[in-house]
Amino acid sequence: MNDEIDVGGNIRGTVVMSPTPSSASPLPRPCITDAQAVHELVEKGFGWTDGQDGDDDNGDGDGDGDGGVDAMLFLESFEALYLMHTGRLTLFRSKRLLTFEAFLSMCRRHDPDILTRFLIYRDLRFRGYVAKDGFGFGADFRVYERGHFGQKGSKILIFGLVEGRPEKMVHLQKKIREITQMGKEPIMAVVDRHGEIIYYRIGTVEFRENKGRVLQDSVL
Repeated sequence: MNDEIDVGGNIRGTVVMSPTPSSASPLPRPCITDAQAVHELVEKGFGWTDGQDGDDDNGDGDGDGDGGVDAMLFLESFEALYLMHTGRLTLFRSKRLLTFEAFLSMCRRHDPDILTRFLIYRDLRFRGYVAKDGFGFGADFRVYERGHFGQKGSKILIFGLVEGRPEKMVHLQKKIREITQMGKEPIMAVVDRHGEIIYYRIGTVEFRENKGRVLQDSVL
């Protein structure tokens, strides 16, 4: 069953240089200024505004703590790619129409993992979940249970891995530890070679030091 969250109509956006809530460095960001489109996107869990810090776990859904909607909305790169992929966003830069491939290439210059993030984000939206950037959590996305966005904080944090790409265990351990210490549930999303996503719930196991007698191998 397709549980994809719908955003109707064709939305026009412009790529501008803007910092993100997690970085002071200006990056190419899609900007939406149409008030009706901004309101609709915010209601569906897309984007962030100039006045918010990006942490919308306070429960109002827009991240500014007061439930209001500003007239200018910035989209994360993976959000814009998703809306372009589904035919809901037409993006321009200096009055030049950008294709999905052109914008993806632009994003890759700043984020080499953008394709992986887009694939995971698209899959989460298709399943009916609202996902927000996971900056500061050692994860790729904060995920809200169906129907809880704007009412309850996120309980799940997802980080992505690509099948066949080496990953140091110490990095995985660090991510899992940081997430669990916050009382969140870590989930690993593995992107296979065909672009399919497989999700794994992560648990922690404590290995105690064995102080007993060491058994040596014997030849039978």
